Amino acid sequence: MPRAGDVLHLTRAASVQFLRPIFVRVIRVLDWPTYDGWLWIDGYELAANGDAVARRSLFVMPAGLIWSDVPARAARRSTTRTPVKRGPVRVG
Repeated sequence: MPRAGDVLHLTRAASVQFLRPIFVRVIRVLDWPTYDGWLWIDGYELAANGDAVARRSLFVMPAGLIWSDVPARAARRSTTRTPVKRGPVRVG
């Protein structure tokens, strides 16, 4: 059973809606009525760099859940800026 903070890799094994597999960070398992063998989870869909991009409520089969590590974060570009040359401005 997933718990808050778990990262899941959801594929078609979890539900037919995941034709394109996604990573999700679980917020909580919802106590909503479901068919036997299914559950609702509330979570954040993760981008390739591990950032949350959308909050989703998902209907999945627990037998198809794949526990995973957070996708590797992409290397960030330097935030150091190059100073701009300043000088007199010609007007008119």
